[in-house]
Amino acid sequence: MEVPANPPKLSAPIDLERVRRLFSRPDRIAAADFLRREISSRMFDRLELIKIAPQRVLDAGCGVGADLAPLQKSYPAAQILGLDAAEPMIRAARGPAAARQSSLNQLLSKLLPAKTGVDLICGDFSDLPLAPNSVDLVWSNLALHWHPQPHRVFAEWRRVLRVNSLLMFSCFGPDTFRELRAAFAEADLAEHVLPFVDMHDFGDQLVQVGFSTPVLDMEVITVTYDTPEALLADVRAMGGNPLSTLRRSLMGKQAWRRMLAALERGRRPDGKLGLSFEVIYGHAFRPAPKVTSKGEAIIRFDLPRKPRQ
Repeated sequence: MEVPANPPKLSAPIDLERVRRLFSRPDRIAAADFLRREISSRMFDRLELIKIAPQRVLDAGCGVGADLAPLQKSYPAAQILGLDAAEPMIRAARGPAAARQSSLNQLLSKLLPAKTGVDLICGDFSDLPLAPNSVDLVWSNLALHWHPQPHRVFAEWRRVLRVNSLLMFSCFGPDTFRELRAAFAEADLAEHVLPFVDMHDFGDQLVQVGFSTPVLDMEVITVTYDTPEALLADVRAMGGNPLSTLRRSLMGKQAWRRMLAALERGRRPDGKLGLSFEVIYGHAFRPAPKVTSKGEAIIRFDLPRKPRQ
């Protein structure tokens, strides 16, 4: 699938190598797993409304593999592929994945012609080591916003999906960390928070790369904290700042105090500090092609039925 000649808005000047380094320590991001699990649960609620029977499922950006078990439970006759760009994440997922190979999965592997169970791959989800038309469901939970060119990611996901197969993803939207963004703006002019992509831009990108009937919705989840230190710890656990424009020197003490003071002024009536997460949920299908590989139009029609005698 070709990427549009006029690429849509990029998410941010993200340094992909820095993203890998930020996610190279599973223990560093574990503290924020409560939010990943909550959003995953809400994704599964949406997935239950769509009746599919995939043979091969890809978890793109699987992290330590927390979504692999529920995907395997939902589709026990399918092969579940977990892919992440950070090798330490794949290593952390490997042990639990092996332990989850139940006797049922082992039996299905023997009886069914298609491969079942869980397999793990280290790789970039914008350059998948998979053949075209080889996946029935691409699942991605809170990973898309870590890539600087989401339209290229969508094009790659469409490439590996079979016709009429499903993409389902979640990611952060522009109002994520808005309290922290405002607080840092009072401290200096540097960019400390990712400028996340708007939901409507994602919808346009999905259509431009060839998905059909994209459905997107969003909600804002607010997490509360007692101290700025606890809030900032969760922000770091969510991934931190992977921008290539990240300042190399530490913020001065006075600027840091201004930022903390701005956070304190935003305390809620209950005395808590709030941190907003705009969560975008999306799903779309890969439609049947309208043209051949040579550019010839495909026209489908049904012959009229003969009247019964």
